[in-house]
Amino acid sequence: MSASVEHGPFRAAPFTHLRRLTDAGGLYEHASGTTPRREHGYCVDDVARALVVVCRDDGHAQDDLREHYLSFVLAAQADDGRFRNRRDSDLRWRGAPSVEDCWGRALWGLGAAAHDPRALAAFDRGASWRSPWPRAMAFAALGAADVLRVQPANRGALDLLRAATEVIGRPAPGADWPWPEPRLTYANAVLPEALLAAGAALDAPALVADGLRLLGWLLDAQTRDGHLSVVPVGGRGPLDSRPGFDQQPIEAAALADACARAHTITGQDRWLDGINRAAAWFLGANDVGVSLYDPGSGGGCDGLERDGRNENQGAESTLALVSTLQQVRAHHPASRHGTPESELHGVG
Repeated sequence: MSASVEHGPFRAAPFTHLRRLTDAGGLYEHASGTTPRREHGYCVDDVARALVVVCRDDGHAQDDLREHYLSFVLAAQADDGRFRNRRDSDLRWRGAPSVEDCWGRALWGLGAAAHDPRALAAFDRGASWRSPWPRAMAFAALGAADVLRVQPANRGALDLLRAATEVIGRPAPGADWPWPEPRLTYANAVLPEALLAAGAALDAPALVADGLRLLGWLLDAQTRDGHLSVVPVGGRGPLDSRPGFDQQPIEAAALADACARAHTITGQDRWLDGINRAAAWFLGANDVGVSLYDPGSGGGCDGLERDGRNENQGAESTLALVSTLQQVRAHHPASRHGTPESELHGVG
């Protein structure tokens, strides 16, 4: 394995590169190496994910980022509750408000920050909308589940969770391809995670069972020779060969998040193994044997390619790395005192 985390114990998730990508306008989407590409501006998709990540962080070290990212998401919301996604570096918003992924991710970020009355009010405005896209609804459902931790009777959150399960669908008949879509595409594990979140919040054991079934199948389908072999950028169908490239960090991070929720619900060690396998993918236990974590910058590389890695360290990949390491620390007790990197590589 080509890169290690300080050649020893697993350390806390780094925020160094995330701060490098952040300025007064927001969080830059793209980077050339570790240098932000300001010409591409910012997007709610990334800033909302960043808000989730900094809200998870213990203590007050990221309070300034939390306020900054929350302010960005609030500014992106239109009066009717929908969200614009893109903002130029001159701070002008582009495009019309929508209920695409940016809407779902914005509600996820607002749910993570729901202890703040501003976030809760903005969530309530946005939660009245519905999206026809399963992933947008799944992201929104995760935010709704977070809101219910603050306001257990929040009607908008409860209704949104129920609606999300209808759009996502249930496992398809047959064991070979139970996935509710003809192909795996992106951030796939968010679909079973949303079913798990809805099932737990709505006291619906059948939804939990469906979420666990889909997540278990997805984890097995993305494991090859004992390590993750995640869906490539072009997706994967039932007849596609493996491995495929370019593999995206968001896939490993989505698996880590979903396995973390499954472990919280069930307590089963299988899901701890899934979290560790996702972290190990970043550290080099993958189809190429190359680490996507840059300990010098604190960033995550943008993709796993057939002959190496994409050296650019943009927001999505860095957030995927940070999020996955957070889940290791939260769900693997030994990691709070340093989990040996060899243990993570050895998950099989």
